[in-house]
Amino acid sequence: MRVVFMGTPQFAVPSLESVLATGCDVAFVVTQPDRPKGRKGTPQPPPVKLVARSHGIEVYQPESVNCDESVEKLTGAAPDVAVIAAFGQILRRRVIEAAKVACINVHASLLPKYRGAAPVPAAILNGDCITGVTIQKVVRKLDAGDIIRQDSLKIGPDETAGELAERLARLGAESLAEALADLKTGRATFLPQDDSKATFAPMLQKSDGLIDWRWTAGQIARHVRAMTPWPGAFTFLARPGKPLRIVLMRAACVPTESTAEPGVVIATGADGFAVKALDGAVLISQLQPAGRKLMTAQEFSRGYRLEIGERFASS
Repeated sequence: MRVVFMGTPQFAVPSLESVLATGCDVAFVVTQPDRPKGRKGTPQPPPVKLVARSHGIEVYQPESVNCDESVEKLTGAAPDVAVIAAFGQILRRRVIEAAKVACINVHASLLPKYRGAAPVPAAILNGDCITGVTIQKVVRKLDAGDIIRQDSLKIGPDETAGELAERLARLGAESLAEALADLKTGRATFLPQDDSKATFAPMLQKSDGLIDWRWTAGQIARHVRAMTPWPGAFTFLARPGKPLRIVLMRAACVPTESTAEPGVVIATGADGFAVKALDGAVLISQLQPAGRKLMTAQEFSRGYRLEIGERFASS
């Protein structure tokens, strides 16, 4: 079976490796152009590009996969299946229809739940215990195509979005291999989604990481997990002069009888420091101050002389 693969970040790498392991004929790989990264702004290749090159596969990096040149390249390759995994561009009809059998997508949720670009953080934010992956047929409407296969897993109680995405990427690769086998033999089934049950998880912005200490302790702890590693759950330590911006990396709910206002530091210790929430408190154990390295909360408390009664705020 001839395949064109479209993917960009690390999440897509296991899926590409899975396609290769099935023995499919990969015509070429489409990925996003190299983008500047780091303080020097040096262009860096996407993870999928590195893997494709290591296997001697042609890599194509158009600014738009929907341009005439891209469409001609896709149709000229005559793929049976186009596989999409976190590619990063919206596909138009003529790209979707370039594959003879189907254009399929590896999506990190149990559709129709969490259609969109950020299904993994959404599952954690909403306190879900179960999530999974869907192999679906691509249509013009966002993540609304027929379901070919779904597989689920449990979300760990302390799992961050980054950690969960890694597990979902591996599960998606396994599901993809099964779906490709079914497509090859004609056994694949296509189950329509119930649009009335659809929910959406739009792309995150940097501002989405901001913590509101008037949330419940559970909401804040989930927020920290959901925003790690990007965009990062951040807050500001209110001190004379410019407030100190801090990204929280690990946080947990703890009970308290304190009547302090939300955002106030109510305890410090070897395990970290506790900040009052709307109900209960949040124990911070790991964080990263602006311009500094990752550190434990105890290291921060000692180095910055954090005291009970100080306040964290939203600006």
